[in-house]
Amino acid sequence: MPTMPVGGIIPRSDAEQPADIIVRNAKVFTGDPARPQATAVAIKDGKVVVVGDDADILKVAGAATKIVDAQNRRVIPGLNDSHLHVIRGGLNYVMELRWDGVPTLKLAMQMLREQAARTPRGQWVRVVGGFTKEQFAEKRLPTVAELNEAAPDTPVFILNLYQSALMNRAAVKAAGYSKDTPDFKGGQIVRGRDGEPTGLLLAAPSALVLYSTLAKAPLLPEDERKNSTRQYLRELNRFGLTSAIDAAGGFQNFPDNYRTVMDLANEGNLSLRIAYHLFPQVAGQELDDLKRWVETVKPGDGDEYLRLNGAGENLTWAAGDFENFTEPRPELASNYEVEFEKAVRLLMEHGWGFRLHATYNETIERDLAVFEKLAADGLFPGGNRWIFDHAETISSSSMDRVAALGGSLSIQNRMSFQGEAFVQRYGAGAAAEAPPIREMLGRGMVVGAGTDATRVSSYNPWVALHWLVSGRTIGNTLIYPPENRVSREQALQMYTVAGAKLTGEDNVKGILREGFYGDLSILSDDFFAVDERDIPHIEALATIVGGRIVYAAGDYEGQEEEIPAISPLWSPVAHYGGYQATAKPSSTGGRQAELLAQAAAESEQQQQWRSAHHGAPAIVAGDAFETHAH
Repeated sequence: MPTMPVGGIIPRSDAEQPADIIVRNAKVFTGDPARPQATAVAIKDGKVVVVGDDADILKVAGAATKIVDAQNRRVIPGLNDSHLHVIRGGLNYVMELRWDGVPTLKLAMQMLREQAARTPRGQWVRVVGGFTKEQFAEKRLPTVAELNEAAPDTPVFILNLYQSALMNRAAVKAAGYSKDTPDFKGGQIVRGRDGEPTGLLLAAPSALVLYSTLAKAPLLPEDERKNSTRQYLRELNRFGLTSAIDAAGGFQNFPDNYRTVMDLANEGNLSLRIAYHLFPQVAGQELDDLKRWVETVKPGDGDEYLRLNGAGENLTWAAGDFENFTEPRPELASNYEVEFEKAVRLLMEHGWGFRLHATYNETIERDLAVFEKLAADGLFPGGNRWIFDHAETISSSSMDRVAALGGSLSIQNRMSFQGEAFVQRYGAGAAAEAPPIREMLGRGMVVGAGTDATRVSSYNPWVALHWLVSGRTIGNTLIYPPENRVSREQALQMYTVAGAKLTGEDNVKGILREGFYGDLSILSDDFFAVDERDIPHIEALATIVGGRIVYAAGDYEGQEEEIPAISPLWSPVAHYGGYQATAKPSSTGGRQAELLAQAAAESEQQQQWRSAHHGAPAIVAGDAFETHAH
C-alpha cells in the first residue's frame, strides 16, 4: 500500500523497478566487509536491491513501496540458529508451558497451578526444557509433593534439561508406570520404599527415559499442528531469527513429522528459512533408513524456505554420547565404529553431508579415526559439508584433525544452562574452555552458533549471544576468562555468516548485500552499544524475511503478516506467551534484585525449603536476570 513521504523520501511514480519495502534512517550492520555500515536497505522480490543511504534508495522508492523508518535503531542481518529443533518444537509449542526466563520458582509454580486448572481432561501440563534451576531466585526445582499439591488430578511433566524429569502422581498413572515397569537402558525410574515410582526420572546418562516418557503425552490433532508451528515461528521471529538449521532428533520421523513444515512451505506460510536434517529413529535399522533416503532425496532439495541439508545429528544410536553433566561421561560401546563406518561411507559416496552430536573429545577422537580411515579411499575431504555439534571438550589436536578433513563446528549455549553442573564435576579450569570457542575461531574454522532448543536451552538467541560475549551462565556464574570470549561482532557473525556457510548458502544469506535474501531485523536495543548485562533482554521490534514483515511490535505493531489466533484456547501460550520478556538489569539496579530476593524469601515454597535445609537462605546475584511476564 502507498506510504506517506518520510524524512525527505518522496515516492517516485516513475521508478523503473520500485522496491517492495525500504528500511531507512537506521544504523545498519551489514556484515559485509566491503560495506560494513549503511543507513538504508531496499528489498524487491525477496532480495536486497540497494544498501546505502537515502540518496541511494531514492531511485527505487516507488509509489507502492512500503517505507519503514527505523528511527535510528540498530538493524542487523537476520539471525540463523545453527542447531535448533524447530520442526519438533513447532509441532508441540502451543501445548507447552514455557518457563524460559521466569525469575522465581514461586512464579513458575503459580503459572503451573493456573495452567493445570484450565487444561482439559486427558491432556498434560508439560514444561519441556528452556530453563534451569539456576535462573530461579530459590536456586532449586519444585518437589514432586509440590507438583501433586498444585495439580492433584492433571498430569504434569517437567523436563529438566536432559538430566531428569519430574512427574506428579497423575502423570505417573497416565504414563502407565508402576512397580512392575522395568527401567530404561541408561535411565532410572526412581522408586520409593514400596517399589512404586516416586515421579522422578533420571538420565543415567541416557535421555531415552525422558523423551520416551514425554512421547506418551497426547499429540495435537493434525489440523492444529500448522497453527502450533506458525505460532512457534512467529515466536522465533520475535527475537530476530530468520533462519535455522533443524537438527532433527529422537521421535522426529521422516516424512511424517516433517509434513507440517512441508505443507506450510508449499502454501508460502513459513516465516523462517529451515534447512533440515534426517535422523534414523530405530536402533539397528539406521542403515536401512539411510539407504532409503540417499536413493530418494539429496541435500539441497527444496527451495529457499525449506531444504534438505543432510543426515544427523545421529547416524547410529550407538555412536551418540549424552550431555548430562551431573553424570559421569558415558562409555560408548567398544565396537560402535563398525556400523558407524558403514553409515558414513554410504553418505559420503552419495554426496550427503551430515552432522554429529558429540559432547566429549573421547567420542570425537573415535569418530575422527573412522573418517581418517575413509580418507584413504578419497572420501575425506570430499566436498560434502559435515559438522561436529556441541564439542564442549574437544582438544586442540582434534580440531586440527577436523580441519584437515574439511569439517566444521557448531556450538550451542548448553553451558548457559549446565555450566554450574560442569564446574562441579570437572572443575573451573576445564569449564573455562568448554568449548574452546576462541581457539576454534583462531584456526579459521567455520564455527556456527545456536541454542539446541527447545528441550535443553531456550530458543532465545540473545541468551546465547550473551553467553558468547560475557562467558556467563544464566545463573550469572562466570565460567569463561576473557581469552575464551568473543567480540560482539564475532558473536553476530557466528549467528549469521557461519550459519549460512553450514548450509552452503553463504552466497545468498548471512549479510546484507545486493542480491542476498532480504532478511533483517530492527532491534529494541543496539547490540553493539547496550550494557553487556542487557544483551539477553534484546528483542526485535520488526523482523523481515524476504521482504515480508513477519513480526512487528512497539512502533511497528500491526504491520506484520496476519496469522491465525492461537489454538486450542487452553494453550499455555495463549495465556502466558513463550519466553518471558525481560527487564534490563542496567536500568533497574541492585534495588530490583534486592526486591526479587525478598519476594523469593517470603514465598511459601521458599520458607518450606529453608526450613528443610536448616534455614539456609537463597542467594541471588546482584545482576542475575530479572524478568516479568510477557
